[in-house]
Amino acid sequence: MKNGHYIDDFLRYLEIEKNASVYTVRHYASDLQQFTAHLEEQRIDGFETVTYLHVRMFLAKLGADDYAKRSISRKLSALRSFYQYLLREGAVAVSPLSYVRTPKLEKKLPRFLYLEQTLALLEAPDLSTPLGVRDRALMECLYASGMRVSELVGLDVSSIDLDNGIALVFGKGAKERYVPLGELAVDALRSYMDDARNELLEGKEALPLFLNYRGTRLSDRSVRRIVDKYVEQLALASDVSPHTFRHTFATHMLEAGADLRVVQELLGHVDLSTTQIYTHVTKDHLQSIYNKAHPRA
Repeated sequence: MKNGHYIDDFLRYLEIEKNASVYTVRHYASDLQQFTAHLEEQRIDGFETVTYLHVRMFLAKLGADDYAKRSISRKLSALRSFYQYLLREGAVAVSPLSYVRTPKLEKKLPRFLYLEQTLALLEAPDLSTPLGVRDRALMECLYASGMRVSELVGLDVSSIDLDNGIALVFGKGAKERYVPLGELAVDALRSYMDDARNELLEGKEALPLFLNYRGTRLSDRSVRRIVDKYVEQLALASDVSPHTFRHTFATHMLEAGADLRVVQELLGHVDLSTTQIYTHVTKDHLQSIYNKAHPRA
């Protein structure tokens, strides 16, 4: 394609100027490559010649190939962002996405854990080993703060103030926020930082807070494997993930009477509507308790 270099330029723009996550850049790259392949099949040479009908044909093909609405919606989002970039750069005069509607998505209620399940997970690690102490600390940290896994693995030792029980996290779009940790999470972190972390370092120096067995920073995928191990050990539902701690934090906070805007701030949500999904969870939870407890429910 004659101006295919615009995709590389756009991905660099996302990474450097928009500070998009590695996950977002990777998926947008895949979506745009798929769109480009479709254009080449249709013998369309150049993004400036793409019309509304070409985009509709692409969407129709995705539907025929049984792509989920959520996947189609993400691909549309990638195309919208890409054409906004092309407009800004003067590479196109109009966006062919202007009159394309995003498919309506069903709101999926987030998966969360009940309190007894949460406590079982937190208490599952073997505290006689450095890795077990680390695992307890990182899960306590996830549940106490509601931070994203990417925020957790990005923490350095300097990000944590144990005396005041707070952590400074870097969220989406390089936005900073302070999150409380709570007494039990502080105790678990203190145990980890006083002994277990030094054993993992083996005399070396390192900035990251959470380390793997080689003494280097844990990755998102490593945290997933750690949580998977204890989920399997306790025979919990297979769809429990590190992100489930974030959903659980928000749900438990709202069930205990926390203000929705406070939870929004703690989670680092820009839009209150993103946080409001948890109110549906709590309503469902209250209904289920009522149905079980009331003799004439």
